[in-house]
Amino acid sequence: MSTVSAYLTIRGIDIDVVYKDIKNLHIGVYPPLGRVRVAAPHRLDDEQVRLAVIQRLPWIKEQREQLRSAVRQSTREMVTGESHYVWGVRRRMKVVERPGRAHLELDGERLLLYVPAGTTTERRHQLLNRWYREQLRHVIPSLIAKWEPILDVSVPRWSIKRMKTKWGSCNRETGHIWFNVELAKKPPGCLEYIVLHEMAHYLERRHDDRFTKLMEKFMPNWRSLRDQLNNAPLAEEQWP
Repeated sequence: MSTVSAYLTIRGIDIDVVYKDIKNLHIGVYPPLGRVRVAAPHRLDDEQVRLAVIQRLPWIKEQREQLRSAVRQSTREMVTGESHYVWGVRRRMKVVERPGRAHLELDGERLLLYVPAGTTTERRHQLLNRWYREQLRHVIPSLIAKWEPILDVSVPRWSIKRMKTKWGSCNRETGHIWFNVELAKKPPGCLEYIVLHEMAHYLERRHDDRFTKLMEKFMPNWRSLRDQLNNAPLAEEQWP
């Protein structure tokens, strides 16, 4: 039975290594964010795999760029009837044109967008993007507060931004953690996995065996959450 025996980071790219009863090494790059998976024969060790991946980095980067630039769905026009994901649930948008403050709110299975008449598509996109950020700002503090005493760490600062290739990142020198705004569209468990993942980097910088053991200790199902996140649809909107 094959198992993930290494979880490497090579020049900023996260890589799963699975050792199998095969003759040759195979490298795959998978949507939505270009996750890299290496199937390697048992005769190779982690360092030999690392060197092989480095040699293929130009090809890997090219594949990741193609994934990022590919159009997953038609560009959203932000009109009634379109679907948008909120916490992993597909919501139908209803646009209500009326005077007053522009804002969004959930109404049952619908996502209501209130805007003055004549509001541009770009402005509607901006409003939705801001609303997604607000959803994350409401939830992330409680998740951080939950994991700080468990890990015995403190998060001095965190931010939300749009990232092309990562769901989150951590600067160990400053302690600053960033979260991808796209996480507001994914199931809540996926967000908690990313929160723990980035906070665990306070204890271990690299995606090595110690890091993997930390994740398995605190969140035994982390791999299934990671796979759920990586297999979820990429942004259904093409943001201006």
